[in-house]
Amino acid sequence: MKKLVIASSNPGKLAEFQILLSPLGIEVVTQGQLGIKEAEEPHLTFIENALAKARHVSRQSGLPALADDSGICVDALGGMPGVISARYAGLPLSDARNNQTLLGAMRTHTNRKAHYYCVLLLTRSAGDPQPLIAEGEWHGEITLEPRGSGGFGYDPLFWLPELGKTSAELSRDEKQAISHRGRAMKVLLEKLRMR
Repeated sequence: MKKLVIASSNPGKLAEFQILLSPLGIEVVTQGQLGIKEAEEPHLTFIENALAKARHVSRQSGLPALADDSGICVDALGGMPGVISARYAGLPLSDARNNQTLLGAMRTHTNRKAHYYCVLLLTRSAGDPQPLIAEGEWHGEITLEPRGSGGFGYDPLFWLPELGKTSAELSRDEKQAISHRGRAMKVLLEKLRMR
């Protein structure tokens, strides 16, 4: 595999994937660079949405595709925002509005436990009967107010008690070593090596 299309237009995800995949010598391009529009994500699970995105990009490009579906799941909210994490506050998409919406929803809750979840799904072709699937989780809590300026998404609210920091206060290298996406990528890279 020499070239791989990332089924995302999210610049934060793209930067992470480029760094994680560069040691394998795989050229990474985005669906946007190839003029491919984003797939619909109508499903209720991360895995179904990732599969839909990967198949769509493989079909449009004729190349292997890597899709990520990830989000934050908050215990007190029954796992919400979950698969709608990026669209939690509606359109237009806004990390700041999503964070404010989550803080508002958590206002009356004392259970602040949450986790980021990521599924990475790689299809060799649109009809790949055995896509590679890798999952990762990263556990923490929701803060009372945003802290830090790094990362993206809910990182300013994602408190890591063992580090005494939010995800937004970590360096990029620190985050990649322990994040849900970094953990899922380690699993995926091992599966790629075995195949």
